[in-house]
Amino acid sequence: MKTVSISDAGDPRLAPYVSIRERDLTGRSDGRFIVEGKVTLAILLERSRFEVESVFIGQSRVEPLSEILARVPEDVPVYVAPQSVMDQVAGFPIHRGILACARKGEPYDLEKLLKARTLLVLNGISNHDNVGAAFRNAAAFGAGGVLLDEQSCDPLYRKSIRVSAGAALWLPYAQAGTGENHVAWLKNAGFDVWAMTPRTTAEELHRLRPFPKTAILLGPEGPGLADALIDLCRPVRIAMAGGFDSINVATAGAVALAHCHAFPQPPER
Repeated sequence: MKTVSISDAGDPRLAPYVSIRERDLTGRSDGRFIVEGKVTLAILLERSRFEVESVFIGQSRVEPLSEILARVPEDVPVYVAPQSVMDQVAGFPIHRGILACARKGEPYDLEKLLKARTLLVLNGISNHDNVGAAFRNAAAFGAGGVLLDEQSCDPLYRKSIRVSAGAALWLPYAQAGTGENHVAWLKNAGFDVWAMTPRTTAEELHRLRPFPKTAILLGPEGPGLADALIDLCRPVRIAMAGGFDSINVATAGAVALAHCHAFPQPPER
C-alpha cells in the first residue's frame, strides 16, 4: 500500500474528487467514477471488473481499514488527509471518510450478457436509488445481469453503487439502445420478455412458469412502459389488493425476480 499524505485541498492529485456531487449530477466525461464507503471499497478491490485509479481516505480511517487497504495494488496511491481537507475537496461532509476513483474501461460485451438465463431490463429509469436497488435485487435473486437503455441513469453513479450494496461493481450489465432494440435483441437470443404492467388484461405473475431464458422489463414510475413496447412483449402483472395497482419499480422487479428464482433451472445443454 502506497500512502500519500495530503494537507492542501488544492493538491492537483485530488482533482477527480473535487466537487463530486456536482460532477455526479452533470455526468463525468473522463471515464472515471467514484465509490464511497467501506463495503463498496472492499467490493471494488475484491471482485470488481473495474480498474482502481486511487483511494482517498480520512486520517482516522487508515487503521480501521488496514485489512481492506492491504488489497490495494502497489501502484495505486492511497491519499490520506485530515477530515477537514476531505470535506473541502468533495464540497460537502464526507462522513464515511472513504472514497475511491476507478475507471469504467470497455463496456461489457452485449452478446455475452445475452447468454444469461435471467436478465433484468430497465427502460427509462432515471432515479439513481431505483437503479441501485434494481441491481441489488438482480444480484440477490441470481439474475445473470442487467440491460439498461440509454435513457436510464448510470449504474456507476456514486449513490447507485451504494444503494446496490456494491452489486453494480460486479454484476454484468450493458447500457445501450432503446426499449425496442432490447426486445429485438432479447427475442433473437431466445428470451421470453415479460413487460411488467398494471394492465388488468396482463397475465398474473404467480400463474406463470419462467422459460429457460426470461427477461423482466421494467419502466419508469408514473408513466410506466409505453403501450407500444408492452405490446411487443408478454404483459405480466403482480396481483395486488383491491384499489391498488402499483408498487415501487425496484420492488416490482424484486417480486418478479424472486418468482423466477423459485423455479429450478434446467441443466444447460
